[in-house]
Amino acid sequence: MSDAEVLLMVDDRPSSFTRYAAREPAGRLVLLRFADSRTDLPEDYLRETAHLPVFWVRDGATPAEEARRYRDWAARLPVPPTRFCNPSEPRQAVAQRFAEHAGLPHLTERQVALVRDKAVMKSCFRELGLRTAEFARVRSGAEIERFAGRHGWPVVLKPVDSFACLDTYRLDGPDDCAGIDLGARDWMVEAYLGGTEWEVCAIVLGGEVLDAWPSAMPCRPLDIVDGAMNANISVGTGEGPPVDLRALVQRIVTGMGIDHGYIHMEFFLIDGEVYAGEIGVRLAGCEIPANHGHAYGFDVFGATLAVYTGRRPDLDYRERRCAGDLLLPLPGSGLVGRITSRDELLEIPGVIDAVLKVRPGDTVTARRASHNASGYAHVVGASIGEVESRMREVLARFTIEVTAREAPVAPL
Repeated sequence: MSDAEVLLMVDDRPSSFTRYAAREPAGRLVLLRFADSRTDLPEDYLRETAHLPVFWVRDGATPAEEARRYRDWAARLPVPPTRFCNPSEPRQAVAQRFAEHAGLPHLTERQVALVRDKAVMKSCFRELGLRTAEFARVRSGAEIERFAGRHGWPVVLKPVDSFACLDTYRLDGPDDCAGIDLGARDWMVEAYLGGTEWEVCAIVLGGEVLDAWPSAMPCRPLDIVDGAMNANISVGTGEGPPVDLRALVQRIVTGMGIDHGYIHMEFFLIDGEVYAGEIGVRLAGCEIPANHGHAYGFDVFGATLAVYTGRRPDLDYRERRCAGDLLLPLPGSGLVGRITSRDELLEIPGVIDAVLKVRPGDTVTARRASHNASGYAHVVGASIGEVESRMREVLARFTIEVTAREAPVAPL
C-alpha cells in the first residue's frame, strides 16, 4: 500500500486474504470486527493479528452511533484509514452502511441491494441486456408450483440473500417443499439451467475491469452440498469459455456503477449463449483467489489490496497453467480421529500446498454449505483435465474419521 493510504478492513473470519493483509507493515491496516463474530475468530488468529489496531462494533448499537465512536477512535491513530474493504458477503449491508457513516468509500444502499438481493440483481442483469434463468419471488408452496407449471421442474429455491448455497435447494417436484419454512425469510425460485456453469473473478479500478480470470467447476455447487467433489480450477491455459469475460464483467460493473474492488461471478454457458447467474463485490469464497495467483504466477492478494487502496496493480503474469483448490471432505459432525496429514497430501503429484483446518481430537460440525470442509489442497496441472484427475487421486487417498457423539442420557 502507499504510505498515504490506510485501509480499514472488515475481519469477521480468518481467510488467506486477511492473513496476507495482516502481514502489511505496521500502520497500513486497521481491522473492523463485530462483537457477534467473536466466536468465529480463533485464539491463534487473534494472536496472529494482535499487532494491528482493531475497532470492535458493539451489538445492538446503530451504525451511525458506532461510526461516531469509530471516528473519535480513529482520530487517535498515527494515520486514520481513508479506504475501506469488506470481504464478507453476509455483512455487506451493515459493513457498507458503517463505512458510509464513517466517511469512507462504500457501496450505496442501491448497490448493496444489487449484489445481495438476487431478485434485484437478476432484474438488473436483464436491464443490462443479459440473459438469466426465469425467476420469481415466492412465499408459499403454491407459488412455487405455479412457477414450475410455467417453466417446468426442477426448480431452484433459495433465499434472496443466501450465499455458499446455504438454504438453497433443487426441487424436483411439489413434495420437495416439505419441511422448508417459506415464512422465515425472503425466498425466490429459479428455473433450473443446464449447460456448463463457470465462475469468473475480476479486479476493478476507477470503474475499469483490469482483468478477468475464469474458473472451471468440475461439479456444480448444488451437487457439491449433496456430496460431489468440491473444487474450482483457475484456467490460465486458454481452455476457458469462448466468452469475452472482461467485456461481460465490464457491462455489469458499468451498469451497477462499481468504482473499484474484487468481483466474483457465476454464469452458465448454454449452446454458446451466456446466462448470468450471480455476482458479488467481494473476494470469492474458498480459495478461488489463491488459485488465480497459482495459475498465472502473480501476487493476486497484493493486486486486490492495491485496488482497494486506489492503486493500479502490476499484473505481471509469470505462469500459464491450471490451478485449483480442492476442499477436503468433512463427512459429519463429532470427534475427529485420524486424518491424512499435510505431508502425506504434499506427496501426491500436483499438490503444491495443503491446509488442514481440523486435527485429531477436535470437535467439528458439518454444514450443508459449499464451504463445508476439513481443509483444502492446491493442485496444479497443464490442463483442466489433469488437475481434476489429480484432485480425484487426492480424494482417493484422503482419510478422515469423525465419530458422532452420543447425546447424554437424561437421568431417570
